[in-house]
Amino acid sequence: MDLYAFVKNRFPELPAVRSLAFSRCTTIGVGGSAAVAVSPRTVEEAAELLCVLLRERIPHYFLGAGANVLPPDGEYEGVIVRFSALNALYADGTEVYCGAGVTGGALCRFARARLLSGAECFTGIPMTVGGGIAMNAGVRDGHFSDLVCRVVALDRGRIAVLGKGDCLFGNKRSVFQGGIAVLGASLMLRFSYREEIERNTCYFRMRRKDLPKGRSMGCVFVNPEGESAGELIDRCGLKGARIGGAFVSSAHANFIISDGGSSADVSALIAFVRKQVYAQTGVLLREEIRRIV
Repeated sequence: MDLYAFVKNRFPELPAVRSLAFSRCTTIGVGGSAAVAVSPRTVEEAAELLCVLLRERIPHYFLGAGANVLPPDGEYEGVIVRFSALNALYADGTEVYCGAGVTGGALCRFARARLLSGAECFTGIPMTVGGGIAMNAGVRDGHFSDLVCRVVALDRGRIAVLGKGDCLFGNKRSVFQGGIAVLGASLMLRFSYREEIERNTCYFRMRRKDLPKGRSMGCVFVNPEGESAGELIDRCGLKGARIGGAFVSSAHANFIISDGGSSADVSALIAFVRKQVYAQTGVLLREEIRRIV
C-alpha cells in the first residue's frame, strides 16, 4: 500500500510528508525513513485520523521532538503522527494550558513572561509537552507529574480528559506509553518573582551545560531505585565502549553517542551495556528510550 497516497486520499487537506528521514527528526540522527508523516491541525483532525489508522490496522507512532527515540534502519511502513501544529498556549491565573506540540523552551518562556514558576526544571531539555508528559520527563528536582492537572488525550480514536491519577505516572512512565496520545494538558504553576525564576532558570541551564556533546538520545537507561545508571555503567568499565558508529560517552556513561553509525549499532551497544551491567552487578537496567517498531 502507498501510505502517502492513502493518507492524502482520505485527508486531502491534512499536511503530510512522504518519506520522512529519521536522521532529520530525531536527536540521535540515525535510522531510515517513514513512509509518511502527518501533522493534524486540530484535536478533531487527530481523532479522525487515528480512527482510520486503527480501523485499517495501519502501524503508527506519535513523535514529538524525537529526543528519547531510537528509529529503525530501513523504511518504517507506517504513519508518523506529529502534533507540532497543536501549539495552543494560554494561562488562566496559575493554570497553563499547553498543546502537545508546544516545545519545552516555549513553555518556559511563556511562564517566565507571566511570572509563573514551576517549569524551570525543563530548561534546555529537547522535548514537546506531549512527549514530555508521555515520558514523565524532568530531573530529580521536578517532573511533569508534579505539575499536571488534566490531560486531553486521544484513546482509541476518542477524545478524553484524564485527571492526574488516570495518567499512572511513574519513573519515566505513564499511561501514554501504551498507545494513548497526549493532545494537550493543563499544568498548575505558581506565581513568583522574576529574580527567583531567572535564578532557577540559570541553575538548570548550568546543570545541563556539561552533558555530552554529539548526537544522542539523552539518558538511555532509567536510574534504578537508589542508584545511578551512569555510575553503574562507569563502574563496569564501559565508558568508551564502541560498536560500529556508536559509543558510550566518556563524559556521562548513560549517554550513547552516534558518530555516523546505524540504528543497529546503537541497539547492539545498548544490549551489550545492559548485559555487562547485569553480569557484573546483578542490576537489570530498564531502557528509558522509546523505539519505533
